[in-house]
Amino acid sequence: MLDKTQKRRSETPDIEGMLSEYQSVALVLQGGGALGAYQAGVFQALVEAGIEANWLSGVSIGAINASIIAGNRPGDQLDRLRDFWETVSSRKVWHFTPEGDYFRRLRNQTSAMMTMMSGLPGFFKPRDLNPWMQLPGASGSTSFYDTGELERTLNRLIDWEVLNERRRRLSVGAVNVRTGNFRYFDSEIEVIGPQHIMASGALPPAFPPIHIENEYYWDGGIVSNTPLQYLLEQEDVHDTLVFQVDLFSARGILPRDMGDVLARHKDIMYSSRTRNNTDTFRRLHNLRLKLHQALLRVPADALTDDDREFLASMEDVPQVNIVHLIYQQKVYESDAKDYEFSGTSMREHWDAGYQDTRKTLKHRKWLVKPPESIGMTVHDVHRDDPS
Repeated sequence: MLDKTQKRRSETPDIEGMLSEYQSVALVLQGGGALGAYQAGVFQALVEAGIEANWLSGVSIGAINASIIAGNRPGDQLDRLRDFWETVSSRKVWHFTPEGDYFRRLRNQTSAMMTMMSGLPGFFKPRDLNPWMQLPGASGSTSFYDTGELERTLNRLIDWEVLNERRRRLSVGAVNVRTGNFRYFDSEIEVIGPQHIMASGALPPAFPPIHIENEYYWDGGIVSNTPLQYLLEQEDVHDTLVFQVDLFSARGILPRDMGDVLARHKDIMYSSRTRNNTDTFRRLHNLRLKLHQALLRVPADALTDDDREFLASMEDVPQVNIVHLIYQQKVYESDAKDYEFSGTSMREHWDAGYQDTRKTLKHRKWLVKPPESIGMTVHDVHRDDPS
């Protein structure tokens, strides 16, 4: 007879078997600057659980994380991610911080001020001449920082041949400065290089626009800070398990002072519209199912060519399961949390992503593919877990 421990294990669904039900596993990474270390922690937990994404999509810092993962072999991905985050957070702030939220907030504010004044190692540095002092059209007249160091860091950490060999799909979002149109650079469609990743993270007015194909691009977060919609809009999307990792929470407490107001404003502005996107997708999915059922009741000789084409397309309706992880702000963090790059905060963010993901993966039923009648499910450990 099985003992209780063995019985529980036998009743626990196997992750590998559950993943085999999907044709694609996607990792969708929101923008959020320094908070992006949370995504690295999520990735570490997924690796340890044996979950490998074959579609990586990101905006801003999410694009950087996604490109480092996509541009390395599985055994090197985590080391390269850690290299990046340890590089950009290597500047020392205080040697010792007294206990208490007040001192920690003061330390974080000092760190954020250092970022504004000095830039970040391996990422960006202030321009020698303030852009307000430069003539229109000069190379440094449209941004406060030079991001040349980021290009060198990306080239050091990413093997672009590996990234473009199409073993994994990478898509990163940016916005055309001239037209205001959103665009995704997708390795399924074009060869991806450092300029595409930098374009996705070129947040104005801090960073300069990036020149690609005779156009200039800014950070995709200006238009949409989460790449989920792009994934859902693809005609070739199959049964997919999505791990969506957001860095700004739409839900929060009522502000008590101006610092809270600024932080809450940023959260709402950059938080994803996951529920809106999924509700829209589900409504369209249900309408397509109803139309499909109605056409099946129509005599074959009464169907048009468009009707037959639609019926054929409905033979393989994708089921999408979204596991939603959202960073939860600490009480001592302020509106500067996305540009506060201290090593201490980086390690906290990384560990938070790691622990949240391990907790999420305990809910094995959340990985089950949804039935065709539903089409899409969304699970969020912070919303759905009663514990």
